[in-house]
Amino acid sequence: MDTASEAAIREQTSERLEKAMGTFGTAALARMEEQLPWFRRMPPDQRSWIGLVAQAGIAAFVEWFKSAERTRPALAGEVFGTAPRELLRSMKLQHTIDMIRVIIDVVETRLDELAGPGGEAQLREAILRYTRDVAFGAAQVYARAAETRAAWDARLEALVVNAVLRGEVDDGMHSWAAALGWTSKPVTVVAGYTPEDEEPEVTIDQMQLAARRARVDVLAGVQGRRVVVIVGGAADPLEAARPIAAKCGPGPVVIGPQVDDLYESTGSARAAMAGLRAAAGWPDAPRPVLAAELLPERALDGDDAARRHLVDEVYNPMLAAGAPLLDTLTTYLEQGSSLEATARLLFVHPNTVRYRLRRVAELTGLAPTDGRNAFTLRIALVLGRFTDRSPQS
Repeated sequence: MDTASEAAIREQTSERLEKAMGTFGTAALARMEEQLPWFRRMPPDQRSWIGLVAQAGIAAFVEWFKSAERTRPALAGEVFGTAPRELLRSMKLQHTIDMIRVIIDVVETRLDELAGPGGEAQLREAILRYTRDVAFGAAQVYARAAETRAAWDARLEALVVNAVLRGEVDDGMHSWAAALGWTSKPVTVVAGYTPEDEEPEVTIDQMQLAARRARVDVLAGVQGRRVVVIVGGAADPLEAARPIAAKCGPGPVVIGPQVDDLYESTGSARAAMAGLRAAAGWPDAPRPVLAAELLPERALDGDDAARRHLVDEVYNPMLAAGAPLLDTLTTYLEQGSSLEATARLLFVHPNTVRYRLRRVAELTGLAPTDGRNAFTLRIALVLGRFTDRSPQS
C-alpha cells in the first residue's frame, strides 16, 4: 500500500475515532465496574477521576493517531496529569495496568467499525504502540511518586531520630512517626558507626532490610560517622540488634535499655550514645553490647546517669545491708579476690566471707568473684563514698 493510500485510510479512521470518542469513556467505566472489584470499592469521586483519566487517554490517542504518529506523546502530562495526587496515592500500579487493559479491550471490540476500509491492521498496530507508551508513562509516574515519597520519608525519619537524641519527644515528633506508620512497642535504641566508604543512604537501607528480616521495625539516622537506630517491637533487644550490628562499620555497637514506647526513647538513646563514647575503655566488649554492661566505663567517662545507677542500685543496697557487707567486699577486692586473705584480715571464717559475697551478688546482681563484675563493684564503691563524704572533705 502506497503512502497516499495509507494517509487516506488514516484520515477516515481518525474521523470515525473522533465521532466515537465520546462513548469510549462511558463504555470503559461500565466495563471496569463489571470486571474490576477494586474499582467498585472506590468512592464515587475517585471513580469520576478515573473516568477523566480514561477519557484523556483516549483523546490523546486520537490526536496522536491523526498526527501520523510522528511524535511520541507526552503521556505523563496528557493522561495522568488530569488525576489529582490523592488518586495517584490511592491507586496501585497494578490498578492502573488493569484500567489500561480494559480501555484497550473496549477499543478493540469496535476495531472493525472504527477503522477505515482496509485500515484494521494500521489501527491495531497504532493501539499496540500507544498502549506500550502508556504503560511506560504509568511506570514513570509511579516511579517518580515513589522517589518523592521515599525522600520525604527519609527526611521524616531523620527528624524523628534527631528529636529522640535531643530529648524533644513531643506530640510533633509523634506525628512525624505516625506519618511513617510507626506504632511499635516496646522500643530500644542502638548506636554504632557507619561502614567506611559507604553512603549513609545505603547504610540505612541495609539496616532496614535486616530489620524486616528480623521482624522488627526501625527508624534510622546517620550523624557524621555515627548511626542511630530506633528499634520497635523486639521481644529480645539483644537478638534484634545482632543483624543491625552486622551492617555497622568497625567499632562498638551499643544497645540502650528497653523502654515502653517512643515517648520514653530519649533515655534509651542517651544510654546508647554514652555507651558508644565510653566503649573505648573496654576493648574486649562483645558486639553488640548492652549499655548496662558499660556502666563503669560510662561513669568514668562522666555519664551522670551511669553514676546515679551505680550509687542507687549497687552501692546503696549494700550500705543498707550493714557495714560488714561493705567491709568484706572492700577487703576482698583489695586482697586480689582472695577468700583466705580476706578472712584473716577480718578475723572471720572463710565461709562467712563466702556468705557475705553471695549477699552482695543477691543485692546487686553482680558477683564479686567475676572479674568484670568486681570492676563494676569497685567503681560503685568509690562513687558511693564520694556521695557519703562530708562537705568539709
